Amino acid sequence: MSLFKRNRPSPLLNVLETDMHCHLLPNVDDGSRDITETVSCLQTMAAAGFKKVYFTPHFQANYPNEEEDIHNRFQQLKKELAKYDGLPEIAGISGEYRFDAQYIRRPGIDNVTPLPGKLLLCEFSLHSQSKIPHDLFKGFQELQYTIVLAHPERYPYLGPFSPEIKKMKEFGILFQVNILSLNGFYGQVAMDKGYTYIENNWVEYLGTDMHNTNYAQELLRTLENRTFKKMLEKHTFRNNTL
Repeated sequence: MSLFKRNRPSPLLNVLETDMHCHLLPNVDDGSRDITETVSCLQTMAAAGFKKVYFTPHFQANYPNEEEDIHNRFQQLKKELAKYDGLPEIAGISGEYRFDAQYIRRPGIDNVTPLPGKLLLCEFSLHSQSKIPHDLFKGFQELQYTIVLAHPERYPYLGPFSPEIKKMKEFGILFQVNILSLNGFYGQVAMDKGYTYIENNWVEYLGTDMHNTNYAQELLRTLENRTFKKMLEKHTFRNNTL
């Protein structure tokens, strides 16, 4: 069921065209619970202006997904989603890979499914300070991958003046800020850092990090945020290259 009946949102996000970070493959992580929730979220994303969506389920200790199983589930879901109208193109499947000590011990460490252009979406722990895995970054870069760090604004141990932020940018790491961060969904600090990173021209991508209909409702509210609208008019991002 769509989250709006009478007043459709302004499709502001058509300037991005593509969402490259969401958790709408049901029952594989902390995202969508079923196809009904997935469809509702996708309808909202389409109304907000997205034309294409890539699914990026978690790959981490709490969600020990396997690439083959994720791909099979994705193909089955695509067949089901083809029955629905008003959805963006379901462009592909990738992942959000937790770069931590457990990942380094993962068998087949380079058995990954990147986004187009060999972009690899990674994340750190949100709860405990992670040592920035420069060796892991270097290893993937030697395999011609480009690392995209998901939601750098959300890590409490990193900020605009953190030496590690500067090191990562010098190392060629790209940043993806969550759209919902820019409306205060994760708190004031994350919102302030998100806008600061964008103003510093450190952010190459925006993403919804869509999990469920609560996130979809927040996306609609974000579209009404004047500060967000002005930012979107001022800055450009690379989403439409995917």
